[in-house]
This record gives sequence, C-alpha cells and structure tokens, in this order.
Amino acid sequence: MTTNAALFGELLRHFREGALLTQEALAKAIPCDRSLVARVEAGTRVPQEPFAKKCDEVLRTGGALARLWGRVDWYPQVEHPDWFRRRAEMDGEAVCLQEYQERVMPGLLQTENYARALFARVLSPAEAEERVRERLSRQQRFLAEGGPLYLAVLDESCLRTVIGGAAVMREQCAHLLKVGQLANVRVQVAPSGDRGLVRPNTSMSLIKLPDGHEWVYSESLDQGHFNDDPAAFARHNRTYHVLRADAPSAAESAALISDAMEGYEHYEQARVHSDDLDQKQLQRRQRRQLHRGGPRILRRRPRP
Repeated sequence: MTTNAALFGELLRHFREGALLTQEALAKAIPCDRSLVARVEAGTRVPQEPFAKKCDEVLRTGGALARLWGRVDWYPQVEHPDWFRRRAEMDGEAVCLQEYQERVMPGLLQTENYARALFARVLSPAEAEERVRERLSRQQRFLAEGGPLYLAVLDESCLRTVIGGAAVMREQCAHLLKVGQLANVRVQVAPSGDRGLVRPNTSMSLIKLPDGHEWVYSESLDQGHFNDDPAAFARHNRTYHVLRADAPSAAESAALISDAMEGYEHYEQARVHSDDLDQKQLQRRQRRQLHRGGPRILRRRPRP
C-alpha cells in the first residue's frame, strides 16, 4: 500500500527533476543534508512543514508541497512496525538528545552485558545478540570525542531495578560514572523519594535534528510514538528542564550512582562469601556421610 510519505516523495522528485536539480543541489539550497532529501523522496522519512515550504520556494511550485503537507495527518505514518529503526536513524543524525528514563537504563547508556540481559528476556539468543550489536553501534557517536550533546535524567528506579544480577548492575553503574565525565554527556539522577520533583508522565526523549526540527519520542508496550508538534515539544521541554534544574547536579548524581555501585559490590561479596560457606558445609556433610557409609572394620576386643 502506498503511504502518504511515498506520495509526497514522488511529487517532490517530480518537481525537483523538472527544475533540473540533483538531490545534492536541492539539499544545498534548502539547506539540509542530501540524505534527508533522498529519504523524503523514497518515502522513508516523514517530511516537515518547514522542509515542504522551503522546497516550494526553491522549486517554484506555487506552494503545492506545503498544501499537500497541510492536508495529510502525518502522525499515523510514524507509528509503524519498524518504529525502532526510525528512532535509530534519528539517533544517527541528532545534534542534541535529552532523555528522561524510568526503571531501565537508556539504550545509549547501557553496557553490553546489561543490554544482553535485557534482550535475553524476550528474544532468542541469536536475536538478542543482533540487537545488542545494533545498540552498541548507536552509542558510538554519542560517546566519541566531540559527539552530540547528550543529557540524561535517570529516575532512581533505573539504578534499583536489577537487570542481569548484581555484577551486571555494578558494571553498569561504573559505566555511567565513566561516560558522565565526557564533555558532551551529563547524567543526573532524580531520587525516587523526592516528592518535590515534577517528572514527565513516562520515559521520553527530546530530539533535535541538524535541520532544526525537534521531536518528542516515547514508547508504549510495542510501539514508538513520534510527535513534532511545536507546542507539544515546548511543553515537554519545559517540564524536562525544570526537572534538570531541581534534580541533583551531575556531580551530586555521581555520588548517588557510586553509592548504588558500592551496594551491588557489597551484595556480590556477601553472596560469594555465602556461597563459600555453603560449599564448605556441603563438603563437611559429604565427608560425614562418606565416613558413616564406609566399610565397617571389626576390631577384636582383648579378653579379660
């Protein structure tokens, strides 16, 4: 079935070719990245109103693209089965990413072992490994020197929800402390017991793309939700920045993360100690059983 995005892309290609422009030339005139023009024409990227209006101006269409854009309900176009791929594409372009997360660590901050334990709950081993590789590849540009600005506010439940066991969580906490030292990354923790903090109603991401377009992204059970309504973005952006201002600073949050890491470390040490004791007790019982079950040796008693 042809989508509205595909129809828009076909019309854009018609006007561009009629103007004797390449995708690269159109992108330069807008300006934007050539890949954006290519994806819109292919119908794999939902166009934005400023993009449509600028194309009308450059291609002298008389406003045809903007009129078409205004008559289409684009929101259903971005709730499709491959929603996660769309979000991954945004992460590959974003110049600024702000996230609020509950219960589970954000994908861009997960360690390999944490991600593997998370995916192993619902996927086969082969599928889980593939998703782990994809997740780690998404992280590279944010964790590299000079990467995009990445601001993350974690509800304390992210530190307390155990994924993969205490050792995995200890490693995950150490990873948060490490990446939080990068110049482009800030990690803050919103304590669960602080009732004065006004939090978003759910985990969400605020994404800014190179063309200046801004998106609000959230997830339900099996679906991703994208909203680029400026009023919605402004509302969620305000809530997010008030939360960041009221939450413990990145330095104070690092202390909270360190406390959680030490807690998992102590738990691991106690568990290992308990396992050692259990093993020693088991060995003692086995020795006693072996002694009791061994062959009886008759000893001659001396006669009176």
